[in-house]
Amino acid sequence: MSDECPMTAEGKKKLDDELKNLISVERENIKVAIATARSHGDLKENSDYHAAKERQSHIEGRIMDLQSKLARARVVDVAKIQSSKIVFGARVTLADPSKDTEIVYQIVGEDEADLSKNKVSYMSPLGKALIGKEEGDTVTVKAPKGDIEYEVLSFEYK
Repeated sequence: MSDECPMTAEGKKKLDDELKNLISVERENIKVAIATARSHGDLKENSDYHAAKERQSHIEGRIMDLQSKLARARVVDVAKIQSSKIVFGARVTLADPSKDTEIVYQIVGEDEADLSKNKVSYMSPLGKALIGKEEGDTVTVKAPKGDIEYEVLSFEYK
């Protein structure tokens, strides 16, 4: 298995922006908070100091996580994809016969997934089920509430 992190250009920009904010804003704010808490005296019983140090640990962990993902990023230009099958980046229109509805999902990287924006990770059960399918195929997704079937109506890359 590859160690690459596929993502769209939009997803990479979002991670870059978050990293920049953590380094230039959050890291500096936490330094001030720690210094202020230290000035209050005894560190053993100083809850502000302990909370600031815990926040610092969280920020530094997220910075390391983002730097790792960005170093392994493989940006996929979705507009240039030419495929007769569903692959990463596709916008897929599905029919749900049980509810008589249609829905469109885009298959994206793990950090880009946002169900409220109809973006599903390529590693999610739905994303995994869609990869490699064609128009007209039936897709069965294993979900906690039971199997869900969709029909692939169409897909595009843009």
